[in-house]
Amino acid sequence: MSEESMAGRDAKVAFIGLGHMGGPMAANLVAAGYPVTGFDVVPAALAAAHTAGVVVASSASGAALGADVIITMLPAGKHVFAAFEGEGPGGGLLAAAKPGALFLECSTISVEDARTAHEMVVASGHRGLDAPVSGGVVGAEAGTLTFMVGGSEEDFAAAGPILEVMGRRIVLCGGPGSGQAAKVCNNMILGVSMIAVSEAFVLGEKLGLSHQALFDVAANASGQCWSLTTNCPVPGPVPTSPANRDYQPGFAGALMAKDLGLAVEALNATGVDAVLGRAAEEIYREFALGGGAGTDFSGIINTIRDATGGVD
Repeated sequence: MSEESMAGRDAKVAFIGLGHMGGPMAANLVAAGYPVTGFDVVPAALAAAHTAGVVVASSASGAALGADVIITMLPAGKHVFAAFEGEGPGGGLLAAAKPGALFLECSTISVEDARTAHEMVVASGHRGLDAPVSGGVVGAEAGTLTFMVGGSEEDFAAAGPILEVMGRRIVLCGGPGSGQAAKVCNNMILGVSMIAVSEAFVLGEKLGLSHQALFDVAANASGQCWSLTTNCPVPGPVPTSPANRDYQPGFAGALMAKDLGLAVEALNATGVDAVLGRAAEEIYREFALGGGAGTDFSGIINTIRDATGGVD
């Protein structure tokens, strides 16, 4: 299929991984007119995708048969490799896909795993991009995700119309693995900034500041950041933040712990001296293990508050 026709609404899309992120992303593609066949190991995810108009396959390789574009949104690198290689008579995605298919690997995995996945795709006669996302479930549902993309300019151009259905900001960050590199850097900033914002609010509580007063100052001063103005960790100032719904995610603490683990892996590989990044990874790892795995990552404020001795 030519680059132009691959981008058209007649392009057949396979979507593997229809969970909290993948499900809404696939639904947006269906709503835009793309024929989408999907697979997930969770029956409830398959049922929700079917309701949204996704044609449900009985296996990942079955979903990939005849597809022009294969999108994967899976938990970790080992799941991506397993889906690519597959087992049994149907084989994996690489064997099932038509020659020259375009693979969009949207999972959040390590930079090394992303580069390995790209090599597997190319060696099998296909084209590939790593294209992790930022924006959480809200962004997936609204089609406003940010895509951080690694790969060739040609493949990036071919994928553009499909990515634009699911996202608002699509950035080519460089060659294979660069999308994951940008993602790991971005989420290290996010984790560190949320801890800083949360510590500041707990300090403000101890100093007698109201949440609204601190927000009104910091949101319009040098302390302004996404963790404050969009995902504010205290209820009230930002009505849409998870703090107003008992810290239901959003972006779960387990995912932040995972992403910061990938950041530390990259720090170790490169020898970067990043004190705050490593500290944030430890804090969120303990947060996830201590009961915060299923709550929004902004719930870290409660851990900080509890360690401080509560609110006066």
